[in-house]
Amino acid sequence: MYNIMIVEDDKKISSLIKNHLEKYGYKTYIVEDFSNVKGEFIKNNPQMLLMDINLPLFDGFYWCRDIRTVSKVPIVFISARDSDMDQVMAIENGADDYITKPFSYDVLLAKIKGVMRRVYGDYAENSSSEVLEVNGLFLYLNQNTAEYKGRKIELSKKEFQLLYSLLKNVDKIVSRETLLEVLWSDVDFVDDNTLSVNMTRVRKRLEDLGINEVIETKRGQGYKIAVRW
Repeated sequence: MYNIMIVEDDKKISSLIKNHLEKYGYKTYIVEDFSNVKGEFIKNNPQMLLMDINLPLFDGFYWCRDIRTVSKVPIVFISARDSDMDQVMAIENGADDYITKPFSYDVLLAKIKGVMRRVYGDYAENSSSEVLEVNGLFLYLNQNTAEYKGRKIELSKKEFQLLYSLLKNVDKIVSRETLLEVLWSDVDFVDDNTLSVNMTRVRKRLEDLGINEVIETKRGQGYKIAVRW
């Protein structure tokens, strides 16, 4: 059954929604950290978001736009704000539907089922993006881009593959042989300095994001990326 993430700071409302949806077999997750909604989304990989507008720190419009940079997962707003402009803004920021409070749970359930059919039906397009996140550093697997604290950069194919290999093995040494095999099919035809040159480029790209001196060279072994940013 589908997993639904609830982004609602009113604990009574979020609990009622959670209990009702779980009666019908849905899995639910209630966001607790409203400073990192995007991170929680990536970590929990839900198939739908139920989003309030009035949230601590940043409003629902902001998080809707932010999540749209990595995924087209359906987002339904649930808000006490019932003006036409709020509903227009929700749609323009990437929402799939809008429900005003107070609402009927039968209507909520029908809206959820309708959106799920459109997005995950037999003829729906599968357009979700894969994302690797480590301590606030986002690596977008289908875009060859990295993002940290709102700053986004494009990576070359080789830069991306090296950074991905290191982040998948964070705080562990990745051997030179393994990294060379990631980039080239036959390590015998690769100059010994080629990996070092490309790793220098990866370091520079991380510095462009404000992440400095996190890739360690382990002589005779390989490289390690340490989480200290």
